[in-house]
Amino acid sequence: MTSRIEEITLDALLPRVFAREEMSSSKVWRKKVVLRRGGRYLVESASGGGKSSLAAFIMGSRNDYEGKLMFNGHDAKSLSISDWQDIRRSHIAYLPQELALFPELSAIDNIRMKAEISDYQDMSRIEMWLDRLGMTDRRDYLAGRLSIGQQQRVALIRSLCQPFDFILLDEPVSHLDASNNRIAAAIVEEEAERQGAGIITFSVGNPLLIDNPEKLNL
Repeated sequence: MTSRIEEITLDALLPRVFAREEMSSSKVWRKKVVLRRGGRYLVESASGGGKSSLAAFIMGSRNDYEGKLMFNGHDAKSLSISDWQDIRRSHIAYLPQELALFPELSAIDNIRMKAEISDYQDMSRIEMWLDRLGMTDRRDYLAGRLSIGQQQRVALIRSLCQPFDFILLDEPVSHLDASNNRIAAAIVEEEAERQGAGIITFSVGNPLLIDNPEKLNL
C-alpha cells in the first residue's frame, strides 16, 4: 500500500444477500460513494441493513459483495494477504460491534497487547484516556467481569492504539450514557485530527456524537 489511504470508494457495492432487493432509498448500496481521509461519516441503518457487513467488507474479512470496493483506486479484491495485513496494521483501525476483548485478561492488558504490537501510542496517553472515560479504577479488572459499557470503553481505547487513515466504529456507544458518549467522541475526534484521519461510525440509533458527520443511510 501507499503511505496513506486517501480515499475508500464504494462503486455499485451491494451484499450478495441483498441482490434481489430494491435499494433505491439507500445512499450507499448500488451508488458511488467516496469516503475521504479526514472526513466524518455516519452510516445509519435499521437492524439487518448491512452496516456490519459494510465494515467487514472494508476490513477485508468478507468479500461476498457485488460491485467494487477500492482503496486509492485499487480494487480490494486484487489485494494480497500482505496488503491486507498492512491495511489493518497501519491504515484502518476497527472497533467491531462484538468488541472481541479477551475476557481472561485485564482491561489494561487488553489495551497493552495492541499497544505493544503496534508500538504507536505511549502509555501516558492511554492512561489519560482511561481516566477521562472513568476507567482508571477498573484498569486491572478482568474484561469478562466488566459491564458492556465498560467493555466498550476499553475496546474503544484499544482501537486507537495504532496509526490509521480511517477508523471504523461499529455501534461504539450503544451502552454508554450521554456523558460518556461525548467524552468518547471527543477522544476519537482528537486522535483522528492528530492523525489526519477519517471517522466512519455505524449505528442503528445511538450514534457517536461526532460533530456534523455526513449521514449515509443504508
